[in-house]
Order: sequence, then C-alpha cells, then structure tokens
Amino acid sequence: MSDLKATLSDKVISRLPLSDKGQYEVRDTELRGFFVRVGTKTKAFAVLGEHWKDGKRHAKKVTLGTTEDLTTRDARAKAKDVLAKIAKGEYAEEAKKAPEAPPTADVTLGQAWARYRVSHLERKNRSAGTIAGYADHVERMLKDWLDKPLRELGENPGLVSQRHDELTKSAGPYAANGCMRTLRAIYNHARRGVRGLPPENPVMAVDWNEEKRRDVAMGAVDISGWMTEAGRLRNPIRREFHLFTVLCGSRPTALKMAKVEHLNFKDRVLHIPSPKGGAKKAFDIPLSRPMIRCLLRAMRAGSMLHPDAAKTWVFAADSEEGHIVEQKESRGTLSKWGNDLRHTYRTLGQAAGLSPVDMHLLMNHSVKGVNEGYITRSKLLNDHLRASQQTLSDFIIKSGTAPPKDGSKRERVWPLLAARRIGDDQLDPTPPDPREGKPLGPRKARAAEAVEPAKAA
Repeated sequence: MSDLKATLSDKVISRLPLSDKGQYEVRDTELRGFFVRVGTKTKAFAVLGEHWKDGKRHAKKVTLGTTEDLTTRDARAKAKDVLAKIAKGEYAEEAKKAPEAPPTADVTLGQAWARYRVSHLERKNRSAGTIAGYADHVERMLKDWLDKPLRELGENPGLVSQRHDELTKSAGPYAANGCMRTLRAIYNHARRGVRGLPPENPVMAVDWNEEKRRDVAMGAVDISGWMTEAGRLRNPIRREFHLFTVLCGSRPTALKMAKVEHLNFKDRVLHIPSPKGGAKKAFDIPLSRPMIRCLLRAMRAGSMLHPDAAKTWVFAADSEEGHIVEQKESRGTLSKWGNDLRHTYRTLGQAAGLSPVDMHLLMNHSVKGVNEGYITRSKLLNDHLRASQQTLSDFIIKSGTAPPKDGSKRERVWPLLAARRIGDDQLDPTPPDPREGKPLGPRKARAAEAVEPAKAA
C-alpha cells in the first residue's frame, strides 16, 4: 500500500484501515511533505522536509503526533510550521534531547540505557511506573553490567543466557524474563544508532521460562463470600474502592488517582485520563446505578474522614498524596483484591452474556481485526456500553447478595447494597431507614455508612 495520496481530513483518516503488518503512508494532496502514517495499532501525522547546507541536500522526517491527540486541521497547521523550520535548517525537536550515543561500538549498557530511557520511554510519555520497572531491571538486576560494552554482550550471548539462569533462581522466572525483555529492547534500540554492534541480539540465546496466566478470578458462586469479607472492612472508603474495582474492571492503579473533577454525573461517566499506555489511551468508564451509589458512598465517607483530601480525590486517604496509595489487604481479611478483581470482572462478564467486543471496549482493550477496528467507542458509550455495564453490575450484585446454597441465612454486613433502586433520571443513593420506612437525611445517611460496617465487624 505505497504511494497513496488523498486530501487528508478527519473523515478520510478514520476510514483508513489499520495495517495488518508493518506501516503504510498516505500523503496529503494539499500540503507537500505532510502525510499520515498508519500502523497496526495507531495512526500518526508526520512531515518530510528538506534543506540545503554546503551544497548538500538534507532530509528530515518528524512525527507530529497521533490522530488521537491532533485533529487534521491542527496537524496541518503544525506541519506548516515544522516544514518551514526544516527548510531554514533551524528545526530542533521540542522534546527533551536524548544523550548522544558514542559513534563506535564501545557504547556501554549504561549509556545505551540512558539514551533509551529519554528518547524512547520519556519522549513517548510512558508512565512513571513503566519507566521505574525498566530502571529496576537495568539499575538493580544488571547493575554490574552498566559499564560493560554492548559489543561484548553481542559477541558472547552465553553471558546473557547465564545471567538469565541466575536471575531465575534468585529473582524468580517471571522477573528473569522481564529483565531479559528490557535488555533486548535496549540492545535493539542501540543498534539503530551505533554501527559495529553484532546484528544478532544476544538475548536470542535465552531459554525463556514458561509463564502461565494466574488463575485468580472469582465466579458467580464466589462473589457472595467475597462480598461478606469486603463488607467487614472497617474503612468505608477502602470497602467501596474494592467494590468499585470489581464493578468496573479497571486497573486499580488508575482508579486510586480518580479525581472528583473526573466524575460527570450528568453523562454518568468517570474519566480515566492516564491509564496504562499513557494519555493517548484515556477513556471514559460508563457508570451503572450500583457504580454511582458506590462512588457517592466513598465520597461521603471521604468528606467525613478526610475533608480536605476529599475535595480533590474520589477515594481519599490519610496519605501524603491524599488518596489511596496501597490497595493491598491481608488475604485472611479479603481473599481477592487488585488485579484479581479485574480478572473477576472479565470472567463474570462472560457469565453474564456480554460479547467479547463489548468486554474489550469496557476494559479499554484494543480490539483486533479489521471490522472491529472501524468501531468508534465514544459512539457506543452513552447507550450500548452503559446498558452492558448495567447488565454486568446487576449480575454481580445479584450474585453477591444471593443466600448461601446450604440454606443458611446470609450475613447482612453490607446493608447499603440493598439501597433503594433509582431510575435513569435521578441519582438518589440515600438508603431507606429500616425503622421508619423513610429515606434518611444527609447527616443520618453519612452516619449510617460509617457506623453500620463497624457494628457488623
């Protein structure tokens, strides 16, 4: 699919199919040098300009940003500015300049890592957690190799294989594999700018450890017991955090940093601005009625326990950051938490009858295949995806409040789950007063939320 031309617009670009393999380019017929590059997962705007110096022609290609970050109009305006700078020989990338790699094959692992960190990870806005993981592999697990030339590793792949065996015993099979993947990426990145390195990546000598996906998800029959455990937690904010995690299936790291400003009760969505993959993967979680009640209970408890932090954070806490930082619980207290609940969400979605494509969209996974690639998630958010979310939430709550199969009476440790059902046109989470049959006032409702779990515990 080479030498394609079109008058680029948002509509035209949205219809371009993702590449099955590699990349292809579509050049703009209006602005010379401006084009869109289409890969297997993303589409990005770029320019190709040239300038003359000392009688020689110098070409420069610059990526402007993805189609998710820029509209075609904004990208074209930016392209004109960049092309003008290239023509004058004045263009310098605004992004942070990476350390220059030595021109010979004497580049060390430490030097290659410094360049990879800046030019690949930081420049592409990888999350702090991702960068910290790479840094741990290089600066801790391969610390004694930081001054070792990459050429030496390339010529002696047995050293890499031996180190993998040692790490498997000392750090575990999964950590050893992860460390080798990092080394492989750094070596491949260095080869593009340093001539003389052996072309074959030394990590090819590694005999990879077998990795199995953890079997940690709960089924419908397990939710009732888990709900009892979670309902006994004394901290009402942490209790609601775990419930919301299983109701939305999002990664706990992103949920912990949810802000009040990210909530839109009118459109019934929670915006996740920086999930795994960075800002370009930002998305909105459609909120079911149980999810809204859960968030409101968490915010009410936060306003009582941490009033200052609760002005900013949905799941406020007495921490330096102001929000929940560590979601871990004792397994003896709560058997499943964190990503266990994300696995559970996917498992229960299948049990509730949701389609694989709907689950991909709800969990913000990339859909595969050409047909699915044409789906625009935002167009399904306010009706179809919210209805699917409501179906799954109802299934989870129904499973969680079901009586034990042995016929015994279920312990009622989470009374607020039986809150009055609300319609789509109202968001009243106030539970009924069992003594009077009337809704509690705001102050009594907050007191009930804080006291009831403590009594049950």
